[in-house]
Amino acid sequence: MAYATDTSTQGSNGFFAGMIASLRERNARRRLYRETLRELGQLSNRELSDLGLHRSMIRRIAYKAAYEA
Repeated sequence: MAYATDTSTQGSNGFFAGMIASLRERNARRRLYRETLRELGQLSNRELSDLGLHRSMIRRIAYKAAYEA
């Protein structure tokens, strides 16, 4: 029985393209997390209270915004 092996570089380019896309998405999510964390952290307790938030909720909210949306 004969077997054929594909030695073209398109397969590896697809792999690297997928890896690069994955890295870009992770970086974008991490950037969104840090940005959300920074922006909410700059608000006063009064401003957070007006939004119905407590300072202890900031990390969870930033995580949900970046990774669960």
